[in-house]
Amino acid sequence: QVQLVESGGGLVQPGGSLRLSCAASVSIFSIYAMGWYRQAPGKQRELVARITSGGSTNYADSVVKGRFTISRDNAKNTVYLQMNSLKPEDTAVYYCKATDGAVNYWGQGTQVTVSS
Repeated sequence: QVQLVESGGGLVQPGGSLRLSCAASVSIFSIYAMGWYRQAPGKQRELVARITSGGSTNYADSVVKGRFTISRDNAKNTVYLQMNSLKPEDTAVYYCKATDGAVNYWGQGTQVTVSS
């Protein structure tokens, strides 16, 4: 069983930055991919960014538009999401997901609110 704990969310003004972290309870080296998703009130959960165990990344371009960067530190069992130029429409609960290709594990989420 993999446990994921997100942190780093909070209230930020438009144009600001936040760095989310997702710490895994076990080594993530063997896990195929880690990802960040988000869910705004009344909307479906959507992909933000993903990263494989080898470091390959892909982004939901319609969401990110070059503003976010996903990275991982396998030595620390942690995945990060650097978010810059935040907009009010980025307000959501951000979830971390880990998958070994067969089973998906989700964190509890961290709230990001972008408001002046």
